[in-house]
Amino acid sequence: MGHGFFFYYALWAVRYALISGGAFLLFYVIFTQAFVHRRIQNKIPSRQDYLREIGSSLVTFIFFGIAAVIILETPFKNYTQVYDNISDHGIAYFIFSIVISLIFHDTYFYWLHRFFHHPKVFKTVHLLHHKSTNPSPWASFAFHPLEAILEAAVVFPIVLLIPIHPLALLGFLVLGQIYNVYGHLGFELYPRWFVQHPVGRWINTSLNHNMHHQFFKGNYGLYFRFWDEWMGTTHPQYDERVEKLLSR
Repeated sequence: MGHGFFFYYALWAVRYALISGGAFLLFYVIFTQAFVHRRIQNKIPSRQDYLREIGSSLVTFIFFGIAAVIILETPFKNYTQVYDNISDHGIAYFIFSIVISLIFHDTYFYWLHRFFHHPKVFKTVHLLHHKSTNPSPWASFAFHPLEAILEAAVVFPIVLLIPIHPLALLGFLVLGQIYNVYGHLGFELYPRWFVQHPVGRWINTSLNHNMHHQFFKGNYGLYFRFWDEWMGTTHPQYDERVEKLLSR
């Protein structure tokens, strides 16, 4: 893998330090009192939780880096639809490819996530992530190695099925990373009107995913709430908790 692997690993690790670390600094150090009314759970994660989350995430990036090398720097690239010139498909398609990747990822994640919660799989693959019953921004990539491999694998069907530019792939991954951190933030940022809006109600919230960590059941989506609503897996207390939290 050579220098390419270290570059992609460092890219993930630096983004993690900036995005997760920045969110932690803002909400857990500098402005924690300013947002105390938006804190989802009263308890605060321990130092041990933070160290476990960071350590697991740094292992996760090994597999994400390997995936990047396979797709961009090995003969496998010849079998993908990765293209080098944005002008080949235009800027409108460039943006569309990011959007469709996010939609695909949400579907992939929902069903993979439900698989992780199967009784025969959970303890081996997903329990490590759920040790964060009240997650912090550091928990966003705190995966067991087997889970990390399956999470990283989402990029393979994307590059095989649709034309995508490396920068669009990067954009998709960065947006996904930001939203993943928001899902594990421990604070709800969306205003009440947005969460209860006919359109906004379909967008996933930090509260939604935090409840998943707290109760271990329901709320399996990543970016959207479509699959949870369609499959009847939204936690029965979700709407009540939204009203209670955002009415403070």
